[in-house]
Amino acid sequence: MANLRVSLVQTDLGWEDPAANCAALEEKLSGLAGKTDVIVLPEMFATGFSMTPNGAEIGKGPVLQWMQVQANRLGSLVVGSLKVKQQNAFFNRLYAVQPDGSFTSYDKRHLFRMGEEHMFYQSGDKQVIISYRGWNLAFFICYDLRFPVWSRNVNMAYDAAIYVANWPAPRANAWRTLLQARAIENLSYVIGVNRVGTDANGLDYAGDSLLVDFKGALQLDLASQDQILTSELSATELAGFRAKFPAHLDADSFSLSSL
Repeated sequence: MANLRVSLVQTDLGWEDPAANCAALEEKLSGLAGKTDVIVLPEMFATGFSMTPNGAEIGKGPVLQWMQVQANRLGSLVVGSLKVKQQNAFFNRLYAVQPDGSFTSYDKRHLFRMGEEHMFYQSGDKQVIISYRGWNLAFFICYDLRFPVWSRNVNMAYDAAIYVANWPAPRANAWRTLLQARAIENLSYVIGVNRVGTDANGLDYAGDSLLVDFKGALQLDLASQDQILTSELSATELAGFRAKFPAHLDADSFSLSSL
């Protein structure tokens, strides 16, 4: 497989205003056409981390359609999570949208009880891994990062894990440390994209979006700036390290039978 170019989009978010957020992001993303393969947006990029019905997508709504337009225009996989209403339930749902308009979704498994996310949203029960341009990509959302069993790369099923987040500044050290830990223990690249700014609940976000290689080294660190950075994942280096250091062959077997 060829190398994969990944762009991390670290930005401030307007509160419960999908149209304004999409307009601002469209302008920021315009320069990426032909220059990247995967574009990763923060968790709930259309609304901020909100526990109200305001701004929720219903069906194939305007924000998902916007993601399809951007994926086609930019020739890239576009990844980010939305507040979604399905029948009478709400989900924190990640979409991975391909340039041809097809998409895969993942519903956040671990809901952040300290923020009462579990009181508003329904939990997902399925892990999601897709193949894109020869790379196997696994998708997770924010609080999922704290649960290594859910992120376990069983039998090297994925080459890169993508975490989208609204992870507050007071716990930035945990965010950075756990992203590196997930990369090391799973012999994979890890991409973590967080927001910056302050939301309507008064929570501050420090960014710290990272691209971590399979050894746990930082390949990109966006610090606290509102910015977009792009880097390549190396297929040759990943395969070479896994062959040289096949720790996964000694991993404990298990199954997620309680789901």
